[in-house]
Amino acid sequence: MPKQNLYIGPNVNQPGLTTELIGKDANGQSVQLPVVTEKAITIFLNNQEIVTAMTIGDYLEELAIGFLFNQGMITADDKIEQIDYDEDLSVIVVRTEKKTNFEKKLQSKISTSGCAQGTIYGDMFDKFESIMLPRELKISVSQIISLSKKINTTPSLYLKAGAIHGCVLATVFEPLIYMEDIGRHNAVDKISGVMFLKNIKPRNKVFYTTGRLTSEMVLKTVIMGLPILISRSGFTEAGVSLARRAGLTLIGRARGGRFIALSGEERIIFDSDKLSNEAISDERSAQGQFNNESKLS
Repeated sequence: MPKQNLYIGPNVNQPGLTTELIGKDANGQSVQLPVVTEKAITIFLNNQEIVTAMTIGDYLEELAIGFLFNQGMITADDKIEQIDYDEDLSVIVVRTEKKTNFEKKLQSKISTSGCAQGTIYGDMFDKFESIMLPRELKISVSQIISLSKKINTTPSLYLKAGAIHGCVLATVFEPLIYMEDIGRHNAVDKISGVMFLKNIKPRNKVFYTTGRLTSEMVLKTVIMGLPILISRSGFTEAGVSLARRAGLTLIGRARGGRFIALSGEERIIFDSDKLSNEAISDERSAQGQFNNESKLS
C-alpha cells in the first residue's frame, strides 16, 4: 500500500498560536517557554448566535463548520454560501442557502467534560441512535502500533509547548488530517469541518485522539460515521456504554505495543506474533512513560 502524505498537519510555527514567556525553574534560573494561546470565538449560523468557543485560533472555518455539523445544525446536503470571519469582533458567521432557526435547540445545551468546556445539545442523542456504522473495516495490532508511533512522532504544538489536545483522521496505514486545540472537542470539530468541506468519506477511516474516551468523544465519532476510535488515554464508563450501543470499536491506553479494546473487538486482527523487536522496544519505552505520567495524574 503506497504511503499517503499528511493532508493537513499541525501549524507548529504559525504566528499567534504560541507566545514566549519568561519564568524561573526549580533552581531559580530564568527560562523562556513557549505557551499556547487561547482566544474566544463566537460562531453564528446565519443571523443566530450559536456558541462561543475557546480555541487556539487556527482553522476557524473548519472549526465552525465541524461544530455545526456535529450538532446537527447543518447536514451533508446543506449548501454553504459563505463563511465570514471578523478578527476584530472575534466572530465567524456561516451562511447557508437554507434558512435556519435553532432557538428551541439552544435551550437543550449540555456542558461537557472537555477541556475548554465543550457543548453538545440534547437531540444529538437522537441522531446517534439512528446511525449504523460500517462493519467491514479491519485494523491489525501491528497497524495500531505503527499508526500510533507515526502520530506521536509528528511535529506538533503538543511536542513544542504541551497543554493541548490532538485528533487525527487516518487510514489504517497513515495519518491524513492532524488537528490540535486546547479542547479535544475543538480538535474533533476541526476534522469534521475538513471532512465536510472536502467531502471526505468516513467509511474506511480511523479516528485517533490524545484525550479521554468520554461520552462526548464517542458521540461525535459516531455522528461523523467513523467506525474505529483509538486513544492513548483511558476510558469513561459512559463512553464505553455508548460505544457498545453503536458498535464502535473503542481502543484505549494505546501506547507502544499495548492497548485495551472495550468495544467492537471484531474489527481487530490480532497479529501480535508478527511484532518486530523494534515494536517491542517502543512498547517498553511507552509503558515506562505511561507509568511515569500515571504517577502525576
